Amino acid sequence: MIQGISHITFIVRDLEKMTKFLIYIFDAKEIYSSGEQTFSISKEKFFLINDLWVAIMEGEALSEKTYNHVAFKVAEEDYELYAERVKNLGVNIREARSRVEGEGRSLYFYDYDNHLFELHTGTLNQRLQKYLSASQCP
Repeated sequence: MIQGISHITFIVRDLEKMTKFLIYIFDAKEIYSSGEQTFSISKEKFFLINDLWVAIMEGEALSEKTYNHVAFKVAEEDYELYAERVKNLGVNIREARSRVEGEGRSLYFYDYDNHLFELHTGTLNQRLQKYLSASQCP
């Protein structure tokens, strides 16, 4: 049985730049750096964001931006704090998609290697309930 997500890995051009990105925006804690050693396919670093293991590995950036993304849950009362952090870094913010009111707030932004991230305040249950009620409106 699947127990959950083990880890998420991002391939990035600059490990130090992505380190600053993860620490500044997500309060990530760096727990490992391979330094000049290579145990996998390239130099790498491991972080914990809350209890989520995030790995970054040195390599070529994504060639284009897409809507494929990782969404991090944030409390409604913390949304503006995290939004300010994203804006302060000056990264590319993607215009939010249209939403059904009440499904939660989202902020989409790209890192330096074209990975898309989302900060989201809602839950799956909230979204499903809002979609259901919206589809029943005349």
